[in-house]
Amino acid sequence: MSAPAPPALIGALDVLRCPQCGATLELVQRSLRCPQRHTYDLARAGYVSLLRGNGAISGDDDEMARARERFLASGAYRPLLEAITDLAADTVPALNAAAPSPAGSTVSEGVGGSDRAGSRVPTVLDAGCGPGYYLSGMLDRFPTARGIGFDTSARSLRFAARSHPRAAVHSGDVFAPLPLADGSVDALLDVFAPRNPAEFVRVLHPEGRLIVARPAAEHLAELRALVPGMVAVDPQKEERLHAALDPHFDLETQRTVRCAVPLDAASARDLVAMTPSARHIDAAALPERLEALKNSPSATPFTVTLSVLLSSHRPRRTAPPLSRWTAEPQGR
Repeated sequence: MSAPAPPALIGALDVLRCPQCGATLELVQRSLRCPQRHTYDLARAGYVSLLRGNGAISGDDDEMARARERFLASGAYRPLLEAITDLAADTVPALNAAAPSPAGSTVSEGVGGSDRAGSRVPTVLDAGCGPGYYLSGMLDRFPTARGIGFDTSARSLRFAARSHPRAAVHSGDVFAPLPLADGSVDALLDVFAPRNPAEFVRVLHPEGRLIVARPAAEHLAELRALVPGMVAVDPQKEERLHAALDPHFDLETQRTVRCAVPLDAASARDLVAMTPSARHIDAAALPERLEALKNSPSATPFTVTLSVLLSSHRPRRTAPPLSRWTAEPQGR
């Protein structure tokens, strides 16, 4: 007997759209189907594939996905997660308006577009969600919100699908039209991930916010010095980011997260293995390099610098986007 569809995925049907035609989707047994009979099967792991065509999009391989999940689960990047949720609390109106009541009431698992009182439920989208670490952290911080995450890596999606009971997860390509209704997202996270500004602004609510996290120049500098082949931060990256976002967004605020992160050999190896550099370097040799550093006369406990730029961006649009991918009425 097949497992039932995850409640969070059922609850997201008011905003999910067919990636081929933009029509609404409904659950038919273990598949999502639109009126044109485009059909998308649910994986046993609890996510649905909403990739167009044959879905042959590359993402993190199994080893990279496992390394990312292990490293993030260690809590080493907890300061970054807290900074992201703090920025969302400060800049996303819907998350402030939907703060939990003193009685502690929260949205129930798998809730759709409105709560029991009929008010709008805030929606958090994580573009390139990986194992769901940041999406899960947002849902923990904002217990009235629901989450949607997508990624191209099947292994990462298996982790993400079980990361939080209020997270609906699907496979998706950030460079294709996002399978989401216009104006349906309140907080859109882009953490160390590619961006599609035109689609991001389309799916964001007019009062929503795009939150972008990207490495600063000194991010992981100690590890890059230790491991030849690790990719350095492109000095033009920030300029290109703002050039891409400026036609669609206004920068609201920017912050820097900077702290020292202690590493042992296992966590350092996972950190290297989860980066884009992993395909070009020998991560297996890293523990030996760390041990050599540890035993040198001038060595101190090995730490790396976590240095990340965070920014919140307000959608810039004078009229609703021209699209038929509209949201379902609330409280249907």
